[in-house]
Amino acid sequence: MGIALVTGGTSGIGAEFARQLAARGHDLILVARDTARLDAMAAELAATGREVEILAADLSSEKDTARVAKRLSDTGKPVDILVNNAGFGGLSKLANPDIAEQDRAYAVMMRAVWMLSAAVVPGMKERGRGAIVNVGSTAGQLSMGAYSSIKAWVTTYSESLANELHGTGVTVTCLMPGWVRTEFHQRASISSSSIPDSLWLDAEHLVRVSLRDMERGRVISIPSVRYGLLSWLLRHLPRSTVRAVSRRISLSRSKAASE
Repeated sequence: MGIALVTGGTSGIGAEFARQLAARGHDLILVARDTARLDAMAAELAATGREVEILAADLSSEKDTARVAKRLSDTGKPVDILVNNAGFGGLSKLANPDIAEQDRAYAVMMRAVWMLSAAVVPGMKERGRGAIVNVGSTAGQLSMGAYSSIKAWVTTYSESLANELHGTGVTVTCLMPGWVRTEFHQRASISSSSIPDSLWLDAEHLVRVSLRDMERGRVISIPSVRYGLLSWLLRHLPRSTVRAVSRRISLSRSKAASE
């Protein structure tokens, strides 16, 4: 079945991608910063009979990202599926003069996505097959700070790369989830208590649908009817309305965090 590389593959959506790809018969390359969690995840997947390679790397570092890119360009052990999942949320304001947190976010969720995709594409094109899955977000259709702007870029980048690779046998899918029950929000110290239960998604279902969409060559994967409807509304509502909705969500988060 070939090899799949998953960034941020030790927790949340990334770990679920790794599990489901292993269940489909793929060998795995896991990329993350925490070596202990990498070892634990590798042991879990190896117990299913899959070969697992681990790469400890901080994708905010261009040097570390280049090391992962080198592995992706290795034609001796070609990677057939790349899942660009690594990412994190944050509370830093766009107007904050200290841009260190935002700079790291841009490096992990934009520069690394671009560098790793560019590294794997030539080999995929030569073989006439391959798939890239970029984890975006429906937040990219809102206007809620750096995270929204980053995920908006991921969507546009994915669509642009899909156009560039049209007809080559290499597909690009942008997964656009909403709120997913993982440790993402806790690790980012983002309050989620104000989010209605009906808007939460299960990571297992999310990944299953996205892999199905990947196999079908779909460029945009929105893994629920309700988020599909919300996405449609966000595309067609006046931008002034979208900005107002974004302000209300941001305000409700701030209130919940202060309680």
